[in-house]
This record gives sequence, C-alpha cells and structure tokens, in this order.
Amino acid sequence: MTHALRTLPLFLAFALTSCDSLNVQQYRVAGATSGDRGKVKRVLHSIASQLALADRTSSSHAPNTLVFYTQPDVRHFAVQLGAREVRGDIVIELDPGRAPQTVNNFVNLANQHFYDNLVWHRLSQNPPVIQTGDPNTRYGNTSRSTWGSGGSPQTIPLELDKSLHNSLGYLGMARGPALDSGSSQFYINMANNNGLDGSYTVFGKVIGPMTAANKIWITPTYGSAYPEQPLNPVYLISVTISAS
Repeated sequence: MTHALRTLPLFLAFALTSCDSLNVQQYRVAGATSGDRGKVKRVLHSIASQLALADRTSSSHAPNTLVFYTQPDVRHFAVQLGAREVRGDIVIELDPGRAPQTVNNFVNLANQHFYDNLVWHRLSQNPPVIQTGDPNTRYGNTSRSTWGSGGSPQTIPLELDKSLHNSLGYLGMARGPALDSGSSQFYINMANNNGLDGSYTVFGKVIGPMTAANKIWITPTYGSAYPEQPLNPVYLISVTISAS
C-alpha cells in the first residue's frame, strides 16, 4: 500500500514493523517546518491504527511497508534472507531521463509482479555486485543449474550515457553476449565498478542506507559448484512502485 503526501516538502521512507510500533527513517528533508513534521507524525499514527487489523490477518512474507514520497521515480524493494526477514528495505531512484527504455521495461515488469519472490542468485566478489531478476529462480525451488539463464520475453537496447557510471550503489541492467539483450535481470554495484562502464545500461541508484544490500552481499555462498549463488536462497520479495 502506498500513500503520497503531495503537499508536504518531505522525503520519507519507512517500514511498519508491527501494529504497535512505527519506525521511521528520514532520508531527506528539504524546507520542512516543525508544523509539517507534526502533520506527518499525526498522519503516520492514524494510518498505523487503520492497518492494525490488516496486519494481524496478513499472510505475506514481506513486512507491511508504507512509503511516502514527494519525489517521483522511486522504487522500493523488500528483501528476505532465507526464512528471516531483513527489516531494512532497498530504496531505488530510477533515471528515466537518461535510460528511458530500460526504466520503462523495469516499471512494467514490477507492475506485473514479475520480480516477486525471485532469488538474488548472484553474489559476486569480482566484480562486487548482487544480481537478481531471473524468473527461473522463483521461490528457489528450481535447479540451480538454470539460475542466471532466464529473463523476460522482451529485450531492450543498450542505453549508454557518459554521465552515468557503475559506482557504488548504482543499478545496472544485466545482459547476454549481445549488446541489446537486456531484459529483466539487474544488479546493484557493491563497490565502484567503473570497468563495467560502456558495457551495461546504468539506470538508477540506491538512495539511503545500503544495509539490506550489504546483508545480501555477505550471505554465505554455495561452494565450488555454484560459488556466486547463496547457500540459502536470498529473496527479492517484491518491488513496489512508489512514485508520487
């Protein structure tokens, strides 16, 4: 569930971890007055009360998450490590101005719930990235030999912009040997990987903490057979479209 506060000059992302406690993390505040903050606080607690019944009856694996945005083109990821939820989300700002086809494809897939319950199947140290988006990995109950080989039916062209780089926290679109073979798989750079520049479309960046991404990256891997795959599946639970 997503709500937009169009009149308050605030930029907030928070997760409702229980019906009785509301944890708010403020990523950016621009021109907010004490009155604005008071209005936000009253709205949040009102919504928390209204969601109490839904929270008790929910069967979803992901935490009940609300995202408030006044800045457009932001995406919210909920992630899970094995059977234990990560109570920190990955908040992404996409760049439709410089990678329009890639962003449009990503948004369309997210709206179709394409990314729900996929495994972060590649936890690489060289280059340092975490990667997901392969439908072959859904729920983690498929053959590991197929992980990393799947994608969505459509492909998109390589979109390069010299001002975008594979720096720490930036998103890139994975692809096959052909330059225009990107589809659904994407990665998050866990370090500055500028050697990848010019070969992959960069189409967004993580805003706010990298805590959840780092927890995914340091998950133990399978071993010599599949050295970049998580020993216990690490899931991308959902991608929520949160643009105002």
